Amino acid sequence: MTTEQPAAVAAEPTTGPVPGPRAAAAAEPRAAAPRRGFVARAFGVTAVLTAAGSVLGMLRDLLLASFFGANQGTDAFLVAWTVPETAAPLLIEDCMAFLMVPAFSLALVLRDERPEGPDPVRQLARVTLPGLLLVLCTLTLGAALGAPRLVELLAPGLADPGLAVTCTRITALTILPFGLAGYLGSALRAHHSFLAPAGIYVAYNLTILTALLSGHELLGVKSAAIGVAVGGVLMAGVVAVPIGRRLRQGRRTRVRSSLADQGLVLIPLAVLPMVAFTLTRQAQVFVERYLGSALPPGSISHLNYAAKISQLAMTVAILLVTVTFPLVARALAAGDMEAARDRVEKDLGQGAALVLLGTAFLMACAPSVVAMVFEHGQFGAHDTAATAAVMRVYSFGLPAQALIGVMIRPFFSMRPVVRRAGDPGPDGGGRRLLDWYPVAAMALGLVVTVTVGLLATPRFGAVGLAAGNAAGITATAALLLRGLVLRGIPLRLHRVLGGHARLLATAAGAAVLGTAAAGLFADPLLSTLFGGLTVALAFAALGTALGAREVRDPVLAAVRALKPPTAADEGKLPHGH
Repeated sequence: MTTEQPAAVAAEPTTGPVPGPRAAAAAEPRAAAPRRGFVARAFGVTAVLTAAGSVLGMLRDLLLASFFGANQGTDAFLVAWTVPETAAPLLIEDCMAFLMVPAFSLALVLRDERPEGPDPVRQLARVTLPGLLLVLCTLTLGAALGAPRLVELLAPGLADPGLAVTCTRITALTILPFGLAGYLGSALRAHHSFLAPAGIYVAYNLTILTALLSGHELLGVKSAAIGVAVGGVLMAGVVAVPIGRRLRQGRRTRVRSSLADQGLVLIPLAVLPMVAFTLTRQAQVFVERYLGSALPPGSISHLNYAAKISQLAMTVAILLVTVTFPLVARALAAGDMEAARDRVEKDLGQGAALVLLGTAFLMACAPSVVAMVFEHGQFGAHDTAATAAVMRVYSFGLPAQALIGVMIRPFFSMRPVVRRAGDPGPDGGGRRLLDWYPVAAMALGLVVTVTVGLLATPRFGAVGLAAGNAAGITATAALLLRGLVLRGIPLRLHRVLGGHARLLATAAGAAVLGTAAAGLFADPLLSTLFGGLTVALAFAALGTALGAREVRDPVLAAVRALKPPTAADEGKLPHGH
C-alpha cells in the first residue's frame, strides 16, 4: 500500500506542522486510502495473535499464583518484574513505536515519491540502528550492576530484598532484546505487516511458562525471571527474520548516501519528550510498588494480579490503535490532516466502546473471574476477595488508559524524530514547549495518583492505591484530549465527548444488570458466563437505544445479516446462487 501526495490543507492549524513541499496544488487528490478491508484483516491477525499471547500471559500468572501464592517471594519477583514491565512500554509498545513508526512511514512515503536512487528505508535503518544498540547495551549493564540500589528505591520495605536483587539482575537482560524487538516491529508495522509483531508475546510467554513448569521446584520464583530473560531474546528473533527479508527486498545501490541525501533530517532531541512521557506514565507502577511495600505481604501481588486481568479489557482497544497508527502516521507524513483527524476520531469512539464493554464486564463479574482464574493451589479465598476488590476499583481508570493510548500516538507523530529536509523546523517557544505537554499532563496525573494513594492507603490498603491509579490516569486523559487539539489535529470535541457520554451511560447500565445476573450463581464459571452474557446483551441494547453509533452500527449490521432474505432480495441475487 502506498500513499499518494495529498492536496494542500486549506486551513493550517496554528500549532501543527507546516506543510512543506509535499503539500501540492489543491487540485491534486488526497492521499490514497489503504486497500478495502485492510484494517479489518490487520486487526484480525493482530487480535488473534495478541489474544493468544494474553491467554498465555494469563496462564503464566495463574501458574505463578498456583506455585507460589501471594507472599514475600512473589512480591520480590514482582519488584524485579518492574524492569521488563518498564522496558516493554518504553522499548516495544509506546516510545519506540512513537519514534520509529512515523519515521519509517515517512521513509516509505519518500520511497514512493522517489522511485529512483538509494532506498530511504534502508538508509534510515543504517543510520539509527547502531546508535540504538549502543544505548541498549549501556542500559542493560547499568540496570544489572545497579540492581541493589534499584530495589531499594522501588520497594524499601520489601521483606526479601536479596531475592529481588537476584531476580532484577536476571530480568535486566531483557532491555537489549526488548529494544531490538520494538525497533524491528515498528519497521514492520510501518510496512503494514502485523503478523510477526503481534506474535512476539506468544513466544515470550511460552518461554516463561516453560521455565516455570520446569524449574519452579528447584529455582522457585527465579525460574520465572530466567524465563523472562530468555523470552526477550526470542521476541527479537521473531521480528528479525521478516524485517531482514523486507529490507533486502528494498532498492539496492552501490552509492552510500546520507539521510540528507534522502530528503530526511534526524532530530535526536525529539526523543526526549517521548521517553519522559513513557517513564512518567510507568511511574504509576513505581508508586504502587513503593507504597505497597509497606502494606502486609501479598499486597503487591494482589495489585499485580488485579492489574493483569483488568488490562485485558483495554487490550482490544490498544490492538485497534496498533493497526491504525501507521495509517495516521502515513497521513500526517503526507500532510493530510483531514484523514488523520477522521481516523483519530474514529479510533477514540471505537476504542472507548471496546474498553467500556470490558469495564462493565469486570465490574459485574470481578469476584467470579478472579476465583475462576486464580483460586488454585496457594491462592486462597482471601486472596480472591482482595484481588477482586482492587480490580473493580482499577476498572474505573481503564477507559482513560485506553484513550491515552489512542491520543498519544498522533500527538507525537506531529513532530517525529525524522522529518523531511524541505519542511521548516519547529519555531521557538510554543511548539517546542508543546512537545512536553503529555509529560506535564502525565506528571499532574501522577500528583493526583500520589495524593489519593497517600490519603487512601492507610485506611483502604491496596484498594486505596488502585483508586489513586484510576484518578490520576483519568485526569491525564482529560488533559491530553485538549492537548491533541492544541497540537494541531482539529478534533470535533463536541462530537467526541457526546459519543463518549452515551457510551458511559451504556456501560453503567450494562454493569448494573450484569452484577445482578452474576449474583444469581455461586459457581464461578456459571456466574461469569451468565453475568458476561447479560453485560454483552445489555450493552448492545442500551447502546443502540441511546444512539451510540459505535454500538448501534455493528448491532444493526448483525441484525441485517441474520435477517432472512425477502423475495425482493432473492430477486437481486444472480441466477444459480
